[in-house]
Amino acid sequence: MNSETDEKNAIIINEVQLVLAEKRTSLAVLRTGIAVLALPLSVMSVLVATSKYYDVLHVLHLLIPLGALCAALVAFSAYLIIRSMLRMLRYDRLINEIKLQHNDLGRFIA
Repeated sequence: MNSETDEKNAIIINEVQLVLAEKRTSLAVLRTGIAVLALPLSVMSVLVATSKYYDVLHVLHLLIPLGALCAALVAFSAYLIIRSMLRMLRYDRLINEIKLQHNDLGRFIA
């Protein structure tokens, strides 16, 4: 009986470890989304800071594709950030469900 209980506890702990590993992956995706978001912001700040050195109408053929690329990067980073935050919330709910189902191990799970 005791070995059976230990085996059940080990399986539950492994389930929590798996969910926490998935949560770490979501955090890495969140960090990537934030890094991708920083790129268009820095490009636009450089363009604004150096705007007195060029005429916008003369370089409009370069600014339009650059603006489209920056908008695409912002959209992609927003997708990554929102997706990872939703997944982290889902993983938190899964951990709470495991804690509620197994009261004896719930006090050891953060």
